[in-house]
Amino acid sequence: MSSFPHPTPDEFALPQVLYALGDPTRLAIVSKLAECEGLSCGDVCCTIPRSTLTHHLKILREAGLVSTEKQGQTHINSLRKTDLEHRFPGLLSTILHQTTQLR
Repeated sequence: MSSFPHPTPDEFALPQVLYALGDPTRLAIVSKLAECEGLSCGDVCCTIPRSTLTHHLKILREAGLVSTEKQGQTHINSLRKTDLEHRFPGLLSTILHQTTQLR
């Protein structure tokens, strides 16, 4: 079984988090994950090629925004809300609030 490396909350760096959230596709992925407990890769976004989605999820995971767990043949992605709130209080909720106002 393969596992993905996930940084600890102490390893989260604000420039990396902001970089990851600075891309419209990644911001849309985070917004969608904020509404759910966890989604498979296909449920996260089906409008972009799989290789592109994999790239975006890797950037989000390395920044500490997303956790990916393998369950059988499926990879379940979830937003690390609690860890992000602990490291950067209010950041994620502020960004998500602004994102929903732009819709």
